[in-house]
Amino acid sequence: MGITTVQLERILDRIVPQRALHARWLNTLSYMEHIGATKIARTQGGPQATYMGLKHAAEEARHGFFLKRMALKLDPDGLPTYQNEYLLAAVPSRQYLYRLDLAASRLCRAHGLEGRKMHDLAYLLVTYAIEVRADDLYPIYERYLEGYEVARLSVQGIINEEEGHLAEMETALAEYPEELRGLTRDLCRLENELYAGNTVD
Repeated sequence: MGITTVQLERILDRIVPQRALHARWLNTLSYMEHIGATKIARTQGGPQATYMGLKHAAEEARHGFFLKRMALKLDPDGLPTYQNEYLLAAVPSRQYLYRLDLAASRLCRAHGLEGRKMHDLAYLLVTYAIEVRADDLYPIYERYLEGYEVARLSVQGIINEEEGHLAEMETALAEYPEELRGLTRDLCRLENELYAGNTVD
């Protein structure tokens, strides 16, 4: 079971007032966006690259950079890389996208998809699950930043783009049969479990 909004707020109550911990939180978010961008970019490396895929990779990379810059506002010299000591929940953070990718591929294979068809649907499923999470997490975090006086920080621009990403995934998934669209529920359940393990320090 994933964590509730109240539980996330309790975590942020603990993280945000502590400048160094808050910086590591931002660095972890940056890392997740960066890994997502590199994974998307790999899917767009050949002749079948699409406008949506390229746009999504570019925006996720920008999110990673923007969050890293926010982290460095709080801790200019303490977060040189994404090594474990500079992240929160470093191991589950590293495993998060890998496990989602693996689960999505298995779900697609179990429904008889292979090759490019499997790859394309797995990409949509994983991206959908992540965008659902982003649409939940970033607005809650933004409310904390509105009253944050240490530095001028905001993730509103990321929120706007993530909402667009989710709409794009929903449009793309709508072209699939109901049986395959229903796989989003299975992957979102797994994402909930991984997210719960990914939000402890």
